[in-house]
Amino acid sequence: MNWKEENNSLYKSFSFKDFAEAFAFMKRVAVLAEEAQHHPTWKNTYNKVEIWLQTHDEGNIVTEKDKALAQAIDALL
Repeated sequence: MNWKEENNSLYKSFSFKDFAEAFAFMKRVAVLAEEAQHHPTWKNTYNKVEIWLQTHDEGNIVTEKDKALAQAIDALL
């Protein structure tokens, strides 16, 4: 599934084998987000991770910063 732009954010859902894999992915995303100083809204339920990206200091819209982080997240897989 590709990132979907909806409600002024980029959204994508990721599924993993189990909670440990999902959490390991979240830790890798956290490092990317911290390096970019751009932090996602996200949710984890067992093996599923959902991520929403939007630039808060630009009025909660999708910007190039969001697109760049989305690409970096996809590169982790």
